[in-house]
Amino acid sequence: MLLHGFTDTHRTWEPALPALERRHEVLAPTLAGHAGGPPLPEALSAASLADAVEAAIDEAGFETAHFAGNSLGGFVALQLAERGRARSVVAFAPAGGWEEGDPSLTATLDLQQELLRTLATAAPQAGAIAATAAGRRRATALLTDHGEDLPADLVAHIVLGAAACRGAGAMLAFAGTPGAYALDLARITCPVRVVWGTADRLLPWPGAAARFRRGLDAEWVELDGVGHAPQLDDPAATAELILGYSGR
Repeated sequence: MLLHGFTDTHRTWEPALPALERRHEVLAPTLAGHAGGPPLPEALSAASLADAVEAAIDEAGFETAHFAGNSLGGFVALQLAERGRARSVVAFAPAGGWEEGDPSLTATLDLQQELLRTLATAAPQAGAIAATAAGRRRATALLTDHGEDLPADLVAHIVLGAAACRGAGAMLAFAGTPGAYALDLARITCPVRVVWGTADRLLPWPGAAARFRRGLDAEWVELDGVGHAPQLDDPAATAELILGYSGR
C-alpha cells in the first residue's frame, strides 16, 4: 500500500508504479481530506488519517500489508505499523520526526500556509506552468531536485491536486497542536526502512529525522541529490528500496 504526502494524491507514485506492479498487487489510496479522498472527520485527532486508511484495508479484505509512504504518508504508515497492520514499512522522509520543541516545525507549517495561498493564484495556470522545464522545476522545487524531468501532465496534476486539498487548512492548524504526531515508536516491531534525500528542502536531513533516529529501530538509507519525494526524483531507486523490503 502506497501513501502520499500532504496535499498530494495517489498519482505521485505513478513513476515508480510499473516496477512495483510487476511484483505486487498495489493499492494507492488518496488520504482523507485530500483531493479525491474521503472527508476529514469534524473533530481531527492524531489518528484520523490512519483510521481512514485502516478502514480501507478492512474494506479490501486483508489484515496486513507492506506499506510505503512519503512525508505525511510515511508518518501514517508508521502509525499503522504501531497498530500491527504493517508487514513492513518503507518511509520516505516521514513527517513527525522533529524533536519536541524544535522551532523548525513551526517554520515548516508557516511555509505550508504560504504555499497554500500561492496555490490559489497558481492553480488556474497549472497547464502553462507545467508546459516548460523551468515551470515544472519551480512548481516542484520543494518536492524534487529534478522537477524539470517530470511529465507535464503529472506536474499540472500535482498543482491542481494541492489547490483542491479541502482539508489542508484544518490539517495544518491541527499539526501545530501538542500530540499531533503522537506515535509510540517502541510498539513498532515490523521491519522498517527510512529513506531520506540529502537534497530535501521541505524536511531537511538529518534535523527533521531526529526523533526517529533516536527512538525508531530502523534501517537508514540516504539518497544523494534526491529531494523530498524520491518517487518523483528517482523512481527506479524508490521501487528497488520498496521491493527489497517487501520481498523479505
